[in-house]
Amino acid sequence: MARGKTPADPAALEKLEWPYVWSPPWRSERLLGHEAAEKTMLAAHESGRLHHAWLISGPRGIGKATLAWRFARFLLCGTSQGGLFGGGAPQGLDVDADAPGRALVDARSHPDLFHLRRTLHPDNGRIRAEIVVDDVRDLGAFMHMTPAMGQWRVAIVDSADEMNRNSANAVLKILEEPPPNAVLLIVTHAPGRLLPTIRSRCRRLALQPLAEDTLARLLAEKAPTLKEEERAALARLSDGSIGRALDLSGSGSLDLYGEMVGLLATLPDLDMPRLHGFAERFARKGEEANAAWRSLNYLFDAWLKGLARNLATGQEPAAVVPSERGLQARLAASGSLDRWMEAWEKVARLLSRTDAVNVDRKQAVLNSFLYLQSAMR
Repeated sequence: MARGKTPADPAALEKLEWPYVWSPPWRSERLLGHEAAEKTMLAAHESGRLHHAWLISGPRGIGKATLAWRFARFLLCGTSQGGLFGGGAPQGLDVDADAPGRALVDARSHPDLFHLRRTLHPDNGRIRAEIVVDDVRDLGAFMHMTPAMGQWRVAIVDSADEMNRNSANAVLKILEEPPPNAVLLIVTHAPGRLLPTIRSRCRRLALQPLAEDTLARLLAEKAPTLKEEERAALARLSDGSIGRALDLSGSGSLDLYGEMVGLLATLPDLDMPRLHGFAERFARKGEEANAAWRSLNYLFDAWLKGLARNLATGQEPAAVVPSERGLQARLAASGSLDRWMEAWEKVARLLSRTDAVNVDRKQAVLNSFLYLQSAMR
């Protein structure tokens, strides 16, 4: 496994690495909506010509890392000599809970498994902002070792988007000289940002956003206290990402969305006292306010993207809250595509840079709505 300064309590490290309400991908039992991708990987294995590197791409939170961990578990625990399948061909990537080595994979301590991710900085004990080259050097040494427990050595890079230039070049060197019986599973949210030479040396597997009905099923499993109408609304808002849906479910985002749309419905006049009250919540301190701020960034940007699509195609997305019905069509009719695109860019730039340049969050929210107001005049 990747080296780095580790807290005395392993649970503390995992909390830093995975600060979400849902289970991390290395412990996920099921993967819905990507059956075709699983079949592709299984067929490649059964062909006897398994590619040494896979680039698993797609939007955040749709199950890319879960797929990588399922395939790693399958290679390390489900295909050993004697097998778990009675000598017949496996029908999927599922591995029995008591399969040899399964517990080691789930604990990320299997000797033939390497998890390349951001590690702790040795000086301050905080998670680094990027994957550094020293960790990739450890990966290179690992890939050239002889498997300790079975046929394969498997490494997961999650995510490649967090590699700096030096670490990306070090991964490229591994890809240029692939060792035998080693598989590299690279997870990326934005494959276009990777080195073209990395992309060209991997087998590409692009995952698509999940369907709304699949999201609703997953929400029923992972957030059973949600009402049916809440699950439907979150599925519609999350753009095909179960990770995002779960994040939104835990931060009061449905109420936030309703308030945001209610204010948008007052355009072009704007209910200023109501807007000030709405913006005031983001001036507060603490994790709850930070979660609300992150949700607003996503929800506002997603709503304006939907407005731009409405202007371009004439198709209005289904309403999530009653006050949304017909709102985008009314706003689209009040300004040109160019003016709305300009307003969207201003809002996106302002909200994304607010914390970085220490701008007051409340003022940023007020200005965002005023930009939209100006687009209608």
